[in-house]
Amino acid sequence: MRFMRFVSMPVVLMMSFQVAKAQDPEIKKVPVPDQELKGPTIKNADTTIKKILDELQRVTDNDKQNSNAIQALLQGREIDNITKYELIKSNIVNASETYYLLNKKIIDLKSRTTTNNLDVFITSLNNPESKALGFSLSDRVVELVEKIILKGKADKSGRNGKIVESTKSIINSPIFQSFTSLTPPLAIANSVMNFLHSVSVNNKQINQKALQDFEKELNKYVIYYTSLNDANQKFEFGLNFNKDQLSLLQDNLYEHLRFTASALKFPLPQRDNKSIGETLNSFFFDFKKEKVIDFFNAMEAKYTKNKRIDYELLLRENPNLKEANNQLEDLILQTKRFENLYNEYFTLLDSYYGKVNSSLKIALDNGLSEKGIIETKQNEFRNLKTEAVSEIQSSINIKELYNNTEKIKYRYRIF
Repeated sequence: MRFMRFVSMPVVLMMSFQVAKAQDPEIKKVPVPDQELKGPTIKNADTTIKKILDELQRVTDNDKQNSNAIQALLQGREIDNITKYELIKSNIVNASETYYLLNKKIIDLKSRTTTNNLDVFITSLNNPESKALGFSLSDRVVELVEKIILKGKADKSGRNGKIVESTKSIINSPIFQSFTSLTPPLAIANSVMNFLHSVSVNNKQINQKALQDFEKELNKYVIYYTSLNDANQKFEFGLNFNKDQLSLLQDNLYEHLRFTASALKFPLPQRDNKSIGETLNSFFFDFKKEKVIDFFNAMEAKYTKNKRIDYELLLRENPNLKEANNQLEDLILQTKRFENLYNEYFTLLDSYYGKVNSSLKIALDNGLSEKGIIETKQNEFRNLKTEAVSEIQSSINIKELYNNTEKIKYRYRIF
């Protein structure tokens, strides 16, 4: 039928006439002019048929090409869906481990001040009763009172003896003993000076020159302890700020984890009245790498038909997986923020080390202690600081977090 559409009407009429003539003997032969018997009419018919056949072949070839192209597109689409799914799966599985590691390391760093040995060292330098530098502040203050204020006339029964006993009483006051910062030496010096000034009002033997000479000598110790106190306060302030930032980071981690858990249909972590650290620690009993792998295995089984996973349907019916994958850049940024806070801790420790050494140098320059003792303490402090750095680095193991984070291909967005 398709062929007949392309046959010209004159040809059809001619063929019909020839058939009728063959069937009816009465039909007489009609002479045909010679030019009508020549080739052009047959040649034109052959050309038309050839064009029709060529057109048919072209259509057949186009159909085959289109079919191949469609198959290639379908196959490419299937491969694309597989690639998307495998990327999402790999990223979220590795992210589950990253959540756990990041929380663990935040808690560890938040608990750090220094180390026990380093704390003991600093406390001993500040303790008024300690002779870590070859003297105790308590003894030196009493000696200065006896030598400068009382001119060596500190009889136990007289008024001078009472001044010495009152000075000792101030030094041993429970108020100063209860201080936990580096302020006791400074508070003691200030209280003793106030006491002597008040006594001088009614005691003519304590003149202004004696008070000035006493204050001058006492200030050598005050400068040393002030420097030590400044070092401690700045270190403590830096640590507290660092901990506040770590707490904020942990809150952000909690919110990000809730989003990912909801995408995977895991029960969400509930705060209730628990601390953020306790909440996350409890949640990681269930939300861990092995459980996330089980989740994806179950999903693959659900969408398997005739031993083939329908990745297109899986992704279409679980759009939250794509969003969870695309949000992983925020998790990476959180790990980078932790690395910054981790490095800031050591910057704080370095600064603290430098300030304490400066305090020890002040003690040497003011003649409070011998050079050999100061150098020994500086070496001891350097070793303790090195030990503290090594212990913290080993405990937190920042490389472990970095290596795990590198497995997350967060730059590839899935749409």
